[in-house]
Amino acid sequence: MEVKMIRERNLTVNLLLTIFTCGLYGIVWFFTLSDDTGKVSEDMSMYGMMTLLLTLLTCGIYKIYWSYKVGKLLYEARENAGMHAIDNSILYLVLSLFGLDIVNYCMMQSDLNDLAVIQ
Repeated sequence: MEVKMIRERNLTVNLLLTIFTCGLYGIVWFFTLSDDTGKVSEDMSMYGMMTLLLTLLTCGIYKIYWSYKVGKLLYEARENAGMHAIDNSILYLVLSLFGLDIVNYCMMQSDLNDLAVIQ
C-alpha cells in the first residue's frame, strides 16, 4: 500500500490558534485531520468535507464515532508503515464523550506528524 504524502503540521500553532479563536480554528483543524487521515489510510469516508457535513447534520454525534474510527485508521497506518503502533481508539472515544476533543486533536496530529516524517 502506497501512503500518500501529507504535510507535517505544527501542533503548537494549531493548538494556540484554536484557543485564541475560541474554537473556530478547531473546525479547520478537524477538517485537516480528517483529510490527512483519509490520505494515509486511503479511506474515502474520511475526507474533510464529508466528515464535517456529517458532524453538522448529526449535531456532533458523528464526531464521537469519528474519534474512534480515526484511532483505528491511524493504528493501521502506523502498522503498515512499520512503526510502533498503539491503538488509541478507545481513549479517543472516551475523551470525545467527555468533550475533550482538543486533546484528541493533539494526539492525532502527533501521530500524523510521525507518519509525515517517514514519507
